[in-house]
Amino acid sequence: MSSNNKYAIGVDYGTQSGRAVLVDLSNGAELADHVTPYRHHVIDEELPQSRVKLKPDWALQHPEDYIEVLEQSIPAVIRETGIAPEDIIGIGIDFTACTMLPIDETGRPLSLLPEYHDNPHSWVKLWKHHAAQEEANRINELAAKRGEVWLGRYGGKISSEWMMAKAWQILNEAPDIYERADQFVEAADWVVGQMTGRIVRNSCTAGYKAIWHKRDGYPAADFFKELDPRLADLTDTKLRGDVVPLGSKAGELTEEMAVRIGLLPGTAVATGIIDAHAAVLGVGVVTKGKLVMAMGTSLCHLLLSDEEKDVEGVCGVVEDGIIPGYYGYEAGQSAVGDLFEWYVTEAVPAYVHQAAESEGEHVHDYLTRRAAELKPGESGLLALDWWNGNRSVLGDTMLTGTILGMTLQTKPWEVYRSLLEATAFGTRKVIEAFKSGGVEVEELYACGGLPQKNALLMQIYADITNREIKIASSKQTSALGAAMFGAVAAGANKGGYDGIVEAAERMAHVREETFKPIPEHVEIYNKLYEEYNHLHDYFGRGGNDVMKRLRNFKELSLHQ
Repeated sequence: MSSNNKYAIGVDYGTQSGRAVLVDLSNGAELADHVTPYRHHVIDEELPQSRVKLKPDWALQHPEDYIEVLEQSIPAVIRETGIAPEDIIGIGIDFTACTMLPIDETGRPLSLLPEYHDNPHSWVKLWKHHAAQEEANRINELAAKRGEVWLGRYGGKISSEWMMAKAWQILNEAPDIYERADQFVEAADWVVGQMTGRIVRNSCTAGYKAIWHKRDGYPAADFFKELDPRLADLTDTKLRGDVVPLGSKAGELTEEMAVRIGLLPGTAVATGIIDAHAAVLGVGVVTKGKLVMAMGTSLCHLLLSDEEKDVEGVCGVVEDGIIPGYYGYEAGQSAVGDLFEWYVTEAVPAYVHQAAESEGEHVHDYLTRRAAELKPGESGLLALDWWNGNRSVLGDTMLTGTILGMTLQTKPWEVYRSLLEATAFGTRKVIEAFKSGGVEVEELYACGGLPQKNALLMQIYADITNREIKIASSKQTSALGAAMFGAVAAGANKGGYDGIVEAAERMAHVREETFKPIPEHVEIYNKLYEEYNHLHDYFGRGGNDVMKRLRNFKELSLHQ
């Protein structure tokens, strides 16, 4: 039965799974959520079924997994709440980026066509696909040589994770896939297109991941022609299409998709947004100077400003990229939760797993408890957090991780704490880059799964940055932000909102509890940070390229 209350659904597409959250638009209450793990997970070793082996640094996904999230998680939250579909007025999605795929004229992913199924380049390239580093290097070299003004907006480097490098890699290594592709699209836009029957490009992913600018558009055709004559018409062909601003209505739910996911045809569908950027709204940040740390497998640092400035190592500064009327800055670390998970899965000895099991704890919880018994500096360890390359401020995916100071007496929880600390040092490096670039950071906010689960981690971040940290009330800030955009797509006349700022002010909240720096910890961490900086610059700025040489040895051995 219909009610006076109106609702929206936000769908958060992460690295390992997708989650739908059903939200009350009057107060932002999250009434139900449901997770659908991707059936094919992250494809980084071999293609499903065909068993085609992948090279190092590849990371793919299966597009049908994304539709399965809609088909399973949306009906689940409707069943759990009993809310009538006619009272659900909008749907919005957020997505990892740049997660891109080639499609044909009908919008069908090329990986689903039998003739291309065994070619890895026909599949979705996940955000952490880093195999286009050579292409990224050449883009950066030419842009710097030509003095391209847009390069400064991205901290001086375009990433191998982004659209242009990935598209060029396809052209270089699978020209038949490049020619067959009608378009290259972000997965966010493809899923929205599956819901509405019409693909449009959202300004968030276009701005941060495809070098698109609100006033200037894409880089000029002569840049791409000089890069590779075959790329001269890239933006007019493979990247063609309307780029629409955040908060826009991309379209309405088709009858076919409505039947499949349990909503009504005609339900408003918002344009997509990057997952971390949606979290800014989920925290309720709508003014400048407040840095939001979206903490999950990776960490994104999002900051609003009323000025556009060049900041070393930012992933991008985009006008209206997060909130209308502000420049949105993005920086990031490409391994945080992933780093902790790697250690637990691949490097923790069996006796730790047994001890955790005997005490009824998860291994992460056991290690966190033991690590919390240590004082800053007590482990004698210092780590660099580059297990998945460095996104900010060095912008180099070829860098690798390291731990310094281990002895025969080193314990697993000491290593674990050093990894927690390493990610916090990396965040401090990002904050200092903003400050050096003239962009003020006045407050810190944290959201995502990690701040909710790991108090030690957040205390370490407060101590290392010497700043108080506020925590989002929502456990699903990205999905909440996506739902807000769904409400704005529907509009106030349908029971939603006419602007994203009003939606965020009504629907987002932070906890009363905060994490404050402990002065004696700050003093020690300041000294350790000096040492971190020495290692950071020695290995990351050309003092010693041993990390890259070791990678080369690895690649050579794999090809022998």
